[in-house]
Amino acid sequence: MEKYFIAYKPYGTLSQFTKEHPSHHTLGELFQFPKDVYPVGRLDQDSEGLLIITNDKRLNHFLLDPSFAHSRTYLVQVEGEPQAEDMKQLRKGVKIRVGKKEYTTLPAQALLLPAPPSVPERDPPIRVRKTVPDSWIELELKEGKNRQVRRMCAKVGFPVLRLIRSKIERLEIRDMKAGEVREMEKKEIYRLLRLG
Repeated sequence: MEKYFIAYKPYGTLSQFTKEHPSHHTLGELFQFPKDVYPVGRLDQDSEGLLIITNDKRLNHFLLDPSFAHSRTYLVQVEGEPQAEDMKQLRKGVKIRVGKKEYTTLPAQALLLPAPPSVPERDPPIRVRKTVPDSWIELELKEGKNRQVRRMCAKVGFPVLRLIRSKIERLEIRDMKAGEVREMEKKEIYRLLRLG
């Protein structure tokens, strides 16, 4: 029986069910998941937001195979105030290191948000420096290299303070709270992910 869950992964939680250290927090602490499900893709321990958890191998293949180039949207709080030229660079693609090689990111959608988005408070809160302003960017990618968003923003001179995956295709975490898990119907999740 195929099962589908979406979770708002909180900051500090691993995208897995097993602890590698006694101090680790895992997805199993959020919800009593069936034994045979697993997270599709990952979010770093220090990233937050949308995670799909399922036992559907077809969905897994669609989301992880780069040839499908599905979109993922991130809300990114950065240190500093990006200018039009910086945003243009993010849209065009920047050179980052992936493993030992240099890699140019694919063109992306990048938007400087006029005001902070409505998102749950982070626990613990980010360290704010009164002398350094911060900004929010919405970044939509069609690829998912390791720590790509952080590397892209750092490359154009804006270290990431907070990173939230808000959307995969049309599947969103809009009104979810950090740590919340929802079960979904196959038909609905396939529709939102634009799967035939």
